[in-house]
Amino acid sequence: MGDASMKLCAGQVAGAVLAACITVPLFHFPVPGVAVSYDTELVQVGLAYGSTALLNANLENNTGYGAGFRFGYYDTKNQFIELGRTTSQQTKLTMVKTQNIWVNGTNYSTTNNGGMLIGCYHIQLPGTYNSYDDAMQVAKQYPNGFVAWIDGVYQVRVGSYGTKEAAQQEVDQSLEGTVVGTSSYAINITATGTNQIIFQFDGGADLSLGVYPDVTGSDTVRTWFKGNRYHGGFRYERIGGGDITVVNLVDMEQYIKGIIPYEMNNNWPLEALKAQTICARSYSYNKLKSSTHKSSHFDICNTTHCQVYYGDGSNSSSYQADERTNQAVDETAGEYAWYGDTIIEAFYSSSHGGASENVYHVWGSSQDKYPYLCGVKDPYEQEIASKNPYSSWTVSYTSEELTKRLQEKGYGKGTSVDSLLLTYSKLGNVIQIKVIYKNGQSNTFKPEKIRSVFGVSSIRFTVNQTQTPIDPPSDSILVNGEHPIRIDETYSVITGNGTINSQALNGLYSISGSGTIIPIEKDTESSKNEIPNGSVVEVRGDQYIFQGAGNGHQLGMSQYGAYAMAEKGFNYREIVEFYFPGTSVHS
Repeated sequence: MGDASMKLCAGQVAGAVLAACITVPLFHFPVPGVAVSYDTELVQVGLAYGSTALLNANLENNTGYGAGFRFGYYDTKNQFIELGRTTSQQTKLTMVKTQNIWVNGTNYSTTNNGGMLIGCYHIQLPGTYNSYDDAMQVAKQYPNGFVAWIDGVYQVRVGSYGTKEAAQQEVDQSLEGTVVGTSSYAINITATGTNQIIFQFDGGADLSLGVYPDVTGSDTVRTWFKGNRYHGGFRYERIGGGDITVVNLVDMEQYIKGIIPYEMNNNWPLEALKAQTICARSYSYNKLKSSTHKSSHFDICNTTHCQVYYGDGSNSSSYQADERTNQAVDETAGEYAWYGDTIIEAFYSSSHGGASENVYHVWGSSQDKYPYLCGVKDPYEQEIASKNPYSSWTVSYTSEELTKRLQEKGYGKGTSVDSLLLTYSKLGNVIQIKVIYKNGQSNTFKPEKIRSVFGVSSIRFTVNQTQTPIDPPSDSILVNGEHPIRIDETYSVITGNGTINSQALNGLYSISGSGTIIPIEKDTESSKNEIPNGSVVEVRGDQYIFQGAGNGHQLGMSQYGAYAMAEKGFNYREIVEFYFPGTSVHS
């Protein structure tokens, strides 16, 4: 952007970029408006942003009789400040960038599609107004008149023209006024499917258009956006003058109700749905404090990158909010998972396949920062294996196919795979894969890359059925599950009375805290084909067959595990506290 006093419109006519629209002075006057306040903090959910930002954004009330819309902006405390409203009969609105846009039915385009033009030049009538109603009384006297709110001032504008010359010709012939354009931040509110401008908003870079459905006072009004029904209000912003970022502003409990049916099936046990609710609410609380989506000006997105959120859903889908999912939210209202005096970041995924993992091994994050994200053995998932499509899976490659896959991802150019070295955690998950190539080079992958690079669903798997641990060697045992010692070496043992003895393995004993003496023995023949926890395994051959279980990042709560625990009679608090050791669930 150039100097802040200049307002530009990058409109197009028949595909050609227009010159800047006329300059509009900046004002920052106090605005008389009506504030809609809330008792709880609003969650700002990104529905369209970045590469998915929109040229036009449609809204429709879900009620058959119509409920109308209020428009204004959200202040720094996310209170909605009303500037104007439609009649209650208005059911559909479309927010459109203030550049030359053609609308042909449901198709909006920056190039002429044979439809009606919503132009970026207008005729501004003399004078300003103290209220929307005052301005509207004047605007109604003109066939194409509308109210504009430009940097704190109500104005009346007429028509929408594709060029400055066309607008000036109208002034010269019949209208008293000045040809004006808008800034790259401005947005037109239009009647859907038409070029009728209902309201024009330009708050510069500081204020963004807000639209709040319902002027009737009904609490059942929801708003259709891109096929789903949402509660709350909406904010529309052209960040950096680009396409429209759409944000849904809704209170926390209503937001959680828009998550649960899309993160967990509606018909799952109620205690599992409640456990999911605790995780979703705790995760969301932390997102309100984070900067993940700060550049897009909202708290949390509506995809699996954060949490899937579709509000009340669509009428055509079986996945939508219902009495059971709402019950799970209502009966746990205000409750979070706590570790001491901190609300935890309650990560979750579909299933673990037998054990979750420590956050340090998965993301490299400090275990001190996330003491509750420590791996736990999960004996429950297996009991509902028939219900879980990821209870077992297989991904197979020939050596040539694996080489090609790696090369397509930018690894191992000009060579081929020789072997894989798989490092297992003490919980039995793969926490590192080192690919060794025939030319001696190698690449090392941690869990955050393993799933995408090798096309597997989790980090709990083996590769090929017969594998030989190369660390520890066959003539060793593991100390604490991960430190190998050789059986032909001599070690010192501290006895119960403090005497230090040196002896070979055949005389080595472990002494428990209660004083019980247990001889340490080599693994039996029957366990030789099992992968020792904490070991490194080497795999090579003409084929690489990944056989595993689970689906997701392996941290926190297993959703299928929660299902199984609920089936066995555990309540939601017990489920959450099992998957996040050291936590407690309360308000």
